[in-house]
Amino acid sequence: MLSHLKILDFTTLLPGPYATMMFADFGAEVIRVESPTRADLTRSLFTEQGEDSPVHAYLNRSKQAIALDLKDEESLASVKKIVSTCDIIIEQFRPGVMDRLGLGYEDLKSIKPDLIYCSITGYGQTGSFRKKPGHDNNYLALSGIASYSGTKKDGAVLSGVQIADLAGGSLHSVIAILMAVIHRDRTGEGQWIDISMTDCSLALNAFAGPAYLDKGIEMDYESFLLNGGSFYGYYETKDGRFFSVGSLEPPFKKLLCEAINQPELFEMSMSDKEEDIKMFKESIQQAFLTKTFIEWQEVFSQFDACVEPVLTVGEACSHPLFAERGMIVEVPTEKGGFVHQLASPIKTNAYKPEYKFTGVKLGQHTNEILDNLDK
Repeated sequence: MLSHLKILDFTTLLPGPYATMMFADFGAEVIRVESPTRADLTRSLFTEQGEDSPVHAYLNRSKQAIALDLKDEESLASVKKIVSTCDIIIEQFRPGVMDRLGLGYEDLKSIKPDLIYCSITGYGQTGSFRKKPGHDNNYLALSGIASYSGTKKDGAVLSGVQIADLAGGSLHSVIAILMAVIHRDRTGEGQWIDISMTDCSLALNAFAGPAYLDKGIEMDYESFLLNGGSFYGYYETKDGRFFSVGSLEPPFKKLLCEAINQPELFEMSMSDKEEDIKMFKESIQQAFLTKTFIEWQEVFSQFDACVEPVLTVGEACSHPLFAERGMIVEVPTEKGGFVHQLASPIKTNAYKPEYKFTGVKLGQHTNEILDNLDK
């Protein structure tokens, strides 16, 4: 689908690499530029010395890897030659860094006038925060998301998934770049895209944002239907595992009450009174503590009540649902053989993703790519 696109990737860690992986999965040629002296931290995650990181192997599958010192004049000249053959640049430095290197948008636009140039930063290219450092939890904090994601007792909670990095940086970048490709196809014009992970996180306040801006309602911990202000949530079982209960609609509430063998609670479940909501929530918890995780799995296999077990990643990867959906794939390695990785979740009847190889060694394609520039 995207085999006509060539991307030069200057990103590290998670936001940019996840975005360019999505492009590579559907055929785009991605050349990833790394420092020869300062390796990406993902190369050392969940691995022993000398081994390949499973995280790096996943985020960088099907990408070519070159190692260049961007402060070296000869390397910069090589980069600019590569740029002349590319459609898209994606970078993740703090604002001003690429300009100082001579690789800013205006610099590279002079080489490739229709270039699409995407910059991913924590706080954007403008404003007083533009050069501040930050991480995922900082962006979620400033965007307001952390102010109602947690409990009244303990406050904000950490998410196991980097929401601002992925939903903010990666996905919004992919959307913006594809919009830019459509625009260029229609007009012949390139553009510079400014993705702020904090801006994108603010925009994810799909319920809380409109409630405040239009009605002045400030969402708090455990104050809303979906953040702990109702029975919607997670419940511990007898053996210390958990189940998710999302039985919001009346038919599902009714099935929930039947499944926990307390059909008389249905009337209480329909009440808007705070004391009834609290009592219903406590009743659900007490019910779940009477059976083990496996026992409740058996019970709810008989009821479509929007109740599901909280699985470990290992349990999720081996769950029949994801086998049926083809969400675990075999990806070839440079050493021969293959490893299992998460598949692209995008399904279409026109194209299928292709997984050429896992992430490779630092600078593995440097000589090959530079030699081809002079041919």
